[in-house]
Amino acid sequence: MKTRFVLINTSHAGNVGAAARAMKTMGFDDLVLVAPRWANVLRREETIQRASGALDVLNNARIVATLDEALDGMSHLCATAMTPRDFGPPTAAPRAHFEMLLKSELLRHEALSQEAQNPSNPSGDTPADPCAAPQVGVAFLFGSERFGMTNEDVYRCHVALSIPTNPGFGSLNLGAAIQVIAYEWRQALGGFAVQDATPPRTLADAAQVAGMLSHWEQALTSIGFLDPAAPKKLMPRLNQLFNRAQLSPEEI
Repeated sequence: MKTRFVLINTSHAGNVGAAARAMKTMGFDDLVLVAPRWANVLRREETIQRASGALDVLNNARIVATLDEALDGMSHLCATAMTPRDFGPPTAAPRAHFEMLLKSELLRHEALSQEAQNPSNPSGDTPADPCAAPQVGVAFLFGSERFGMTNEDVYRCHVALSIPTNPGFGSLNLGAAIQVIAYEWRQALGGFAVQDATPPRTLADAAQVAGMLSHWEQALTSIGFLDPAAPKKLMPRLNQLFNRAQLSPEEI
């Protein structure tokens, strides 16, 4: 699905950089700023520093004057508003709403596929091609840091996403809120595989373990800890211990 993050009247340049970083970590790159405080916010030093490598997202970002321009091509609008509105859209947790949205989209495609495969068409119209159907564009709207979203902006959205937080303190930094929404949406779309932080482990071979044990046996005998005349089971036990430890060549 087409995904866009829309920041309305953002006042802190650092938050724009943090938004770009949050988006890139989750594989999104469509960022639109509506009338930010700084006209050159995408090039400000604080923005670039907080982006921390997500400069491609900043380079692709657009600044527009109105929300209408920012929402061009988007069909499903998600407000992020902590304060309930009397006449606003329904409030939902991100995870639950994303599941519902994707399920609805799946049903829509299935209906189009069935229509395309139906040989009889009473209306005489050409059956719809599910591949040619307009793609749903999902936009996530975030208001200014001080005042959040205006009622008018919230009213035009299909849902108000509310991140479940501590009831006694639900205030989230803009960058943190974007990261949570981006993560939940990426997980709903299928997520990324967990990346192994360490390279595959190489195990020492039997000859290396045997060589180490031989050296240990000599050293233990030299210091009087091991009596060659009555070794008991010390060396076999050490052999089993190191086999269980699965030592690497570097550890040997």
